[in-house]
Amino acid sequence: MKHTGENVVRIEAEALRALADRIGGAMAQDFERAVGLLAGCTGRVVVTGMGKSGIIGRKIAATLSSTGTPALFLHPAEAAHGDLGMLVKGDVVLALSSSGETEEILALLPTIKRLGAKSISLTGDEIYPQGLKPESNQRPNGAPEGAPLRKQRGRDAGATLSTLAAAADVALDCSISREACSLGLAPTASTTTMLALGDALAVALAEKKGFREEDFAELHPGGKLGKKLARVEQLMHSGDDLPRVAPKTRMPEVIHVMSSKRLGVAAVVEGEKLVGVISDGDLRRLLESKGKDVLDLKAADCMTRDPKTITADAFAASALNVMEEKKITSLCVVDASGKLRGIVHLHDLWGTEMM
Repeated sequence: MKHTGENVVRIEAEALRALADRIGGAMAQDFERAVGLLAGCTGRVVVTGMGKSGIIGRKIAATLSSTGTPALFLHPAEAAHGDLGMLVKGDVVLALSSSGETEEILALLPTIKRLGAKSISLTGDEIYPQGLKPESNQRPNGAPEGAPLRKQRGRDAGATLSTLAAAADVALDCSISREACSLGLAPTASTTTMLALGDALAVALAEKKGFREEDFAELHPGGKLGKKLARVEQLMHSGDDLPRVAPKTRMPEVIHVMSSKRLGVAAVVEGEKLVGVISDGDLRRLLESKGKDVLDLKAADCMTRDPKTITADAFAASALNVMEEKKITSLCVVDASGKLRGIVHLHDLWGTEMM
């Protein structure tokens, strides 16, 4: 019992290493074809699977949706009782089945073909046993798209692809040498590889579609992740809350503005354009060096010119990075022409749970 946990993880890790080798080697072309089908989908990606494969399928559908590809999970048993209406022309079906012979999924094949929907299978078929060339899982030379896959596979000449894999436009190999369960029965290594292959498809697809950090933020507005991806515009102070002074403003008035707005800084603005800032730290250093003579100066005499700024559409995390790098507590927000739009303070970032 002492080493059971370690052995389970090692068996699953080995299954993942073998999967990675297939994706980088014999299965590379079919993997790219699968990503291409998903990228060209004009509808939704419909993920389906029964039992443990269904649980994995739900996660894959969620990952696809969160990375910019509309996806849904279709329960194959419920499909026969009305949910088949979820499947429409233009969809791509991602079907998961360890055996490739799950009856509830095979029952969907006629409808998938009737609608002209493309399909990708993730099964336990050993399509690429050691030494088998990539061409063994491709259609015969000159065969049209949609023609059946070559059925011969495996080390035995008589071995054939499962019904699901043979019917798919692209068949992907989730095979394992053994389950991590001590009885060799419970889906463990097989579901791990299936999940990893689904993640690999989702991430490769997101990159192919040019999915950006900004897109990810738009799809994750809630929870801790949403807070971390908040925009500066959502957190900054603006309007009457801004400690704004002119270059000719005398320092007593500057100090009053800084104190009343409580952001630890005064933005020096000429017209609407930011020309400098005066921080609490600047003021302390001036008092130490000049004493009460500071009160005879103007904002332009005391300000830091060309201060560090940020744009309103930047992420709050970027603002925090700038503050930490420059050791400042407030950051002016400007537009492309240098006009002051707001000020974001370190305190405003505490609620984002980044700190």
